[in-house]
Amino acid sequence: MKLSIQHTTSYRFDTPAFYGLQQLRLTPKDHNGQTIADWRMEVEGGKIETSFIDHHSNRVTLVSLDPQATEVTITCKGDVETEDTAGVIGKHGGFAPLWYFKRSTDLTRAGQKVRSLIKGLRDEHAEDLPRLHALSARILKAVPYEIGRTEAGTTAEDALGIGAGVCQDHAHIFLAGARALGHPARYVSGYLMMTDRIHQDASHAWAEAHIDGLGWVGFDVSNGYSPDPRYVRVATGLDYAEAAPIAGLHYGAEGEAMAVDIQVAQQ
Repeated sequence: MKLSIQHTTSYRFDTPAFYGLQQLRLTPKDHNGQTIADWRMEVEGGKIETSFIDHHSNRVTLVSLDPQATEVTITCKGDVETEDTAGVIGKHGGFAPLWYFKRSTDLTRAGQKVRSLIKGLRDEHAEDLPRLHALSARILKAVPYEIGRTEAGTTAEDALGIGAGVCQDHAHIFLAGARALGHPARYVSGYLMMTDRIHQDASHAWAEAHIDGLGWVGFDVSNGYSPDPRYVRVATGLDYAEAAPIAGLHYGAEGEAMAVDIQVAQQ
């Protein structure tokens, strides 16, 4: 499948920014089942300073804001070819060792609620793959998809307590549960082609766990299945903070407003 993607992020400030620097993880990865045919990044109201590959093999681009900027627009667009691998990415690679992905973070620490969620999974499922699919199903039942109940800093434990969340929360709970079960696991940010619309106001997130004999396997808790050719992997990390599409800082600007428009369509 060949997917065309355009991701536009616009900032508007009531007063000029004296200085600003944005860290972008917006370039899809080349890997088993996914090939970048074309990808471009354009910036208005700023400039690309440099780019590098981080320890998760993410392409990170640093963009500075023009002095006295009141409007900044970052547009990424291109074509990505995908294949159906049933969610299997394959063997581990990159700079970070496999054991690193068993580490907890503030967002993915397994507390009493997570441990209660995973209780009995090992007894019910002797094999890893069915056990992790069962974990995904338990999460969606305990935390139905609902916008507006959580925020970027909501932890896995907090989302379970709230009893509602979005794809980011589902991924964090899955990571906490999978790691507590002994699996290396990582967060994935990317795109999903929707069946009912082209325009979207946010990117998508899911999780991957490492299973002996298969390697990395994806689990989209929010939709209840593993990623298929409609998915495009962009960045990975221990949690959202390490795979966030855009993060940064600015000084001097007040009254910030941000708008995001994402278009994903099959060619």
